[in-house]
Amino acid sequence: MADVQSRRDDRHIPLSRVGIKNIRYPITVLDKANGTQQTVASINMYVNLPHHFKGTHMSRFVEILNRYRREINVRTLADILAEVKQRLEAEEAHLEVDFPYFIEKAAPVTGTPGLVEYRCGLHGTLCRTLDMRLVARVPINTVCPCSKEISDFGAHNQRGEVRVEVRFDQFLWLEDVIRVVEAASSSEVYSVLKRPDEKFVTEQGYEHPMFVEDVVRSACQGLRELPGVTWFSVEAENFESIHNHSAYAATEWRADYGCG
Repeated sequence: MADVQSRRDDRHIPLSRVGIKNIRYPITVLDKANGTQQTVASINMYVNLPHHFKGTHMSRFVEILNRYRREINVRTLADILAEVKQRLEAEEAHLEVDFPYFIEKAAPVTGTPGLVEYRCGLHGTLCRTLDMRLVARVPINTVCPCSKEISDFGAHNQRGEVRVEVRFDQFLWLEDVIRVVEAASSSEVYSVLKRPDEKFVTEQGYEHPMFVEDVVRSACQGLRELPGVTWFSVEAENFESIHNHSAYAATEWRADYGCG
């Protein structure tokens, strides 16, 4: 049958990324506590397209994805990208795998268990070298230091989210990254809180007020200590409870350069 995608294009315009976007797929990822975890990912797969090719073979992306769906993690990402490059005859391959990840957390006083969702991802590019990034979105609570200082009664608090991207040169658990971020907040987020737990979380937050700037700086301190981390970016956003805007702070760090 005719292979239309491989026909020549004479417009002399190369494309940086072509492929499939937002395909929902069941996958298995590594879980520090339980070995593996089943989840459903949203996946983007791309390659570059030289100017002389009319199109790429979209079905090959799905064929490769289907072979690896039982094990998509930091240990297999390079193999997946190498196969995409080879099968699609490309110089660059890109893979973005984003998925909900669940960690069982016990309430701080009663120990009542519950699952907390984290939006995580594994993003990679293979050209001459491999660029791999671990992504985590971590929900947090913060209490405003200024509000605590100036108020006669209480202090305003808010939910927030910290988005972290990490490059590394040795194996890194998602749970370790998440743990660092949660420790940088006024208090953690739980799915189940009894009254003694709620009292504890409220008072813990009040005793550890944090500006959004404090969250980013504290997260940086913790991430720098994780073995193998070579670069990271941290973004924190507080969904303010008494303002009609969010508060935001961000920075990047590189092992041979520092923050900036």
